[in-house]
Amino acid sequence: MFKGLDHLAILVTDTEVALELWHDRLGFPVVLSEVVNDGAIRLTHLDLGNTHLQLVQPLREDQPLWKWLREKGEGLHHLCLSVDTVEGAAKEAADRGISAAESRPHQGTGGKQALFLDRSATGNVQVELTG
Repeated sequence: MFKGLDHLAILVTDTEVALELWHDRLGFPVVLSEVVNDGAIRLTHLDLGNTHLQLVQPLREDQPLWKWLREKGEGLHHLCLSVDTVEGAAKEAADRGISAAESRPHQGTGGKQALFLDRSATGNVQVELTG
């Protein structure tokens, strides 16, 4: 069902400030940066060698990730597992007692689909599937 780790995601208030650490000081190259979900979120991927680090910046105040930032601050948000198809992996996970947290996939990086699993079934770890 799972092909491996696709990325680790950090929620940030300002991508440019975060890049000062992850790119400028630590030297991880930027792979891509794009705005998704109708201008609501900026996703910036850096190459860590064996996986990507995704910087997630909400761009609109009505985006639910702002609530997360206000309550918990910046930091690790989720880990993402690569799958062949999100729908197939979600069905297989459901068959194993792990339901999806969303009713349908959302737009991920590079035109991929993505879907979060229910945290109550994953030990309170935010797990995303992408493919």
